[in-house]
Amino acid sequence: MSVKQAATIDEVIQLLDEIIEKSKLEQSAIGLFAILYREVTVKVKEGIRDGSFQNGERMEKLDVIFANRYLKAYYQYQAKEKPSECWGFAFEQAEKFWPIVLQHLLLGINAHVNLDLGIASAQVSTVEDIGDLKSDFDQINAILSNLVGGVEKCLIKIWPTLTMILKWTGKMDTFFIDFSMQTARDGAWKFANEFVAVPENQIEACIQLRDQRITEIARLVSNPGYFVSAVFKFIRLFERGTVAQKIMDMQIMEENNMECAVA
Repeated sequence: MSVKQAATIDEVIQLLDEIIEKSKLEQSAIGLFAILYREVTVKVKEGIRDGSFQNGERMEKLDVIFANRYLKAYYQYQAKEKPSECWGFAFEQAEKFWPIVLQHLLLGINAHVNLDLGIASAQVSTVEDIGDLKSDFDQINAILSNLVGGVEKCLIKIWPTLTMILKWTGKMDTFFIDFSMQTARDGAWKFANEFVAVPENQIEACIQLRDQRITEIARLVSNPGYFVSAVFKFIRLFERGTVAQKIMDMQIMEENNMECAVA
């Protein structure tokens, strides 16, 4: 299988659509993050069109570089090649029964924001001008954070048992979202500022070291301790429907602008 890469935001959306449809056919939980990421990409495209970003041309370039890192990892994994370690871990978890929907989303966010976003941000910048990117960088993260929060509300409607459990446990899902998004945003920006200054002959070693650190965060999301893991397993037992049905539920959320109008 060849590694498909996008040249425009529209091509990113097209390739994500292909991944989503393939995931439904194969009952693969990989499609859950792909749905969320497609919505992020659509929102970025709309923001560029509406002039919401400081530099729309730079933002489209960043978005495509950012997406191509995910696409490369996906196609490498499908071809049984070795992607970055944190993406490989996330994709492996998608083949397992126990992770809940929210964990699948957070594993994707962890790899894509903590590793890929910092690299992409550095690649559209120089040491001298990377500070000019900060506002647009934060806006991408705000879009992602808002969409994850919307998914959380919709999941509660799809799986009513979740409401009772979250009240009982003090909303551990919100903790995980806050942990993932706030830590990812700040860490990715710090990494981008460090990475943009790395000499060319040290780039691969720097990426590998960062990848290892982000994989450790992924392991925490996957196995957050005995009590939380037990609660998540209880939630998983009450998740209804096949993986394909869950992906379609998330597509309905997207089509209804995350208004939770799920049939």
